[in-house]
Amino acid sequence: MQAAGILRRVVVWSLVAAIWVGVIGAGVLAWYAYDLPEVGEIEQLTRRPNITLLAADGTQLASFGDRFGATRALHELPPHLPRAVIAVEDRRFYDHGGVDFRGLLRAVFVNIRDGRISQGGSTITQQLAKNLFLTSDRTLKRKIQEVMLAVWLERRFTKDQILTIYLNRVYLGAGTYGMDAAARHYFGKPATQVSLYEAALLAGLLKAPSRLNPTRDPEGADQRAALVLQTMVDAEFITRVEADGALATRKPTRVASGNQAPYFADWIMAQVRAYLGGVESDIRVVTTIDPALQKVAREEVRALLAEQGTDRKAGQAALVSLAPDGAVRAMVGGRDYATSQFNRATQALRQPGSAFKTFVYLAGLEAGLNPDSQVNDAPVRMGDWRPKNYAGRYYGKVTLRESFARSMNSVAVRVTQQVGPKKVVEAARRMGITSDLRPNGGIALGASEVTLLELTGAYGVFANQGRLVGPYGITEIRDAQGKLLFRRTPPPGETVISAGTLSQMSNMMAATVVWGTGKAAQPGRAAAGKTGTSQDFRDAWFIGYTAELVTGVWFGNDDGLPMDKVTGGNLPAQLWGRTMKRGLEGLPQRPLPGGGALLAQSGQDDSIGGFIGRILKGLSSDQPAAQGQPAGRNPAPARQDAEPFWKRESQRD
Repeated sequence: MQAAGILRRVVVWSLVAAIWVGVIGAGVLAWYAYDLPEVGEIEQLTRRPNITLLAADGTQLASFGDRFGATRALHELPPHLPRAVIAVEDRRFYDHGGVDFRGLLRAVFVNIRDGRISQGGSTITQQLAKNLFLTSDRTLKRKIQEVMLAVWLERRFTKDQILTIYLNRVYLGAGTYGMDAAARHYFGKPATQVSLYEAALLAGLLKAPSRLNPTRDPEGADQRAALVLQTMVDAEFITRVEADGALATRKPTRVASGNQAPYFADWIMAQVRAYLGGVESDIRVVTTIDPALQKVAREEVRALLAEQGTDRKAGQAALVSLAPDGAVRAMVGGRDYATSQFNRATQALRQPGSAFKTFVYLAGLEAGLNPDSQVNDAPVRMGDWRPKNYAGRYYGKVTLRESFARSMNSVAVRVTQQVGPKKVVEAARRMGITSDLRPNGGIALGASEVTLLELTGAYGVFANQGRLVGPYGITEIRDAQGKLLFRRTPPPGETVISAGTLSQMSNMMAATVVWGTGKAAQPGRAAAGKTGTSQDFRDAWFIGYTAELVTGVWFGNDDGLPMDKVTGGNLPAQLWGRTMKRGLEGLPQRPLPGGGALLAQSGQDDSIGGFIGRILKGLSSDQPAAQGQPAGRNPAPARQDAEPFWKRESQRD
């Protein structure tokens, strides 16, 4: 009797305990289920809109957001693709009810044995639940919710449906979701056509899609694909012979996904959102970039920095190239986008130095001067400021053309004194400079900071027959169905300088390239431009144009440290010339807009007052100015050097 009573009490209390465990368990499940996401129709799940940027020739430049390919039914895919996924991710997929307890225990055992988490116990159904509804947080709550959702999915869909959804939604790196999008991205073909080896490579991406994708780590992707093939052999999905045959078919070349214009793409993305006020669906943006010219520009920037950057203490360079109407054809915002995403072509405000003198001389011409006007190159003073020529040399009476081509500081200051700093600022504003400009004496030598893009755009007026240029990078935007959302309507192009002034400026700027400080920029065709160097060699520029393109180049350091005598006449001019020569190769020769180029090239013609003619007559002087010499007095004549002074480093602005 006593034993029977004890047994009865054990049974009763066991039932009570079971009830309480059930109640507590139900409470826990209810708690975790409380904030589960809505699990209605899976196809209605939201995703980030995809923005595809196209180059001017229609080729894909870059893609942002989520990329989904065509939805593929299981029977449309080659059998080895789902088998590869099952083999490497969930071999017992068709045998469990959403949670594989055997696989979970095996994973726990392996992890304890290895002393680290080397295996996971999640099934394909659990992975789908997490990918569709949950975050990647490694918490107990998320894991319990994952299991609950996996059980729900197994009750709601068939195994084939779950596998189909998984194959069409799983993330596979480089912004691609689903096997079809990944196959098109990595192999240039739909998922229905992938080979056994390609299927293994795609399945291998599931472990680490960002790290193992073939465009980032081809060797790692190959090794992982080989492991997947071995796993398929172990699962008896394929034979050893088939696996070896697949390995033999791998190809070293794959569709490249590298963005050749990352700085440009970032610049465009900011404009897309500004134009549309937000992006809610997939769109395609047609840009102005020229892939061939962009490739040349990127290669030349990297090559010149590699060749001379270290020796000359030049850590960065930037380049932007525009069509005469302002369409951006190439943009390089720095030496390495992976290291620094700061765009030195659009974001960096730097002193343009003598590259700003173009607006000084423009104001001078509009005030009545002309290229042959005589100006005194001698020490000058503006209040307490006594600017000096580069290397302290002065040359007496010179023409305006000569002083521009040789970038004489004293003459630029005298012209500014004559027309007034406000007129110089007014001319720069009219040409398109929008940055803050201080109307003081320093404006003559480019003391106010500007960006490379706006300065290049301002020079574009000369290439655009005197009409205002607004740099732009988008021609049209359409949604996924082809509906037009935005199209650039070209502005009428206000004329901001007269034809006569354009011809005079073209003449002087061509002289800079033919026999002036920008001689290193000669591209083998008619060209015009201006060099610029800021104080202590912190910034070096060359901005110039041909009939086809206007291109701006900048060299410097992000921290503002001086370079080793890098002036606009050496590295920037070299980069400009190399890029323009390659970029325009094969195009017919065309005269400069506004004319004047032939006159500028006639270096021995005294009628242009060129230094070449004066050197031949033995009239030039290159002796540094005497210290303490009063402003306005010409320096004493000096000996003639065997080497023309414009070829020496001291005259390369």
